[in-house]
Amino acid sequence: MMIVVTGGSGSGKSAYAEKQILQFGEMPRYYIATMENRDAESQKRVDRHRAMRADKKFVTVECPYDLQEIQLEKTGAVLLECMSNLVANELFVKDGMVHMEQTVEKIVQGIQRLKAQCRHLVVVTNEVFSDGLQYDEWTGEYIRCLGMVNQHLSELADQVVEVVYTIPVMQKG
Repeated sequence: MMIVVTGGSGSGKSAYAEKQILQFGEMPRYYIATMENRDAESQKRVDRHRAMRADKKFVTVECPYDLQEIQLEKTGAVLLECMSNLVANELFVKDGMVHMEQTVEKIVQGIQRLKAQCRHLVVVTNEVFSDGLQYDEWTGEYIRCLGMVNQHLSELADQVVEVVYTIPVMQKG
């Protein structure tokens, strides 16, 4: 089973996603962390999420790039958090920006490979599309790229859930 969990910042989507993994029962649990820990603010978020997972028997796999390189047990449950970080990491490189279609293809292939390696996959992503603001070219490309990835994820998923103020709203499944 594959579940995509989306929502705005602070919506409760991470807690909801973890709850879904725990409901699958006893099995190997993997937490794939996509955020690159670059500063004190990043470290605070990492610490907060690790505290949320304390005593839940997750094996943490740091993977800010190259999702397709991960090797897991087929019997496990995987929580991938967060797609918005992975898209940014893959799209923006030292010398500029990678072509958007290449980024989307690479990430979707990584998700498909990951899905084939586990019993259950829960992917957390962000809803960043409804503010109606105009952005610079790079930010606009990022938003379009994340949107394209989210569309592919929704097609692959058995369920899509939007978490709004901690309330899960089923969009698919």
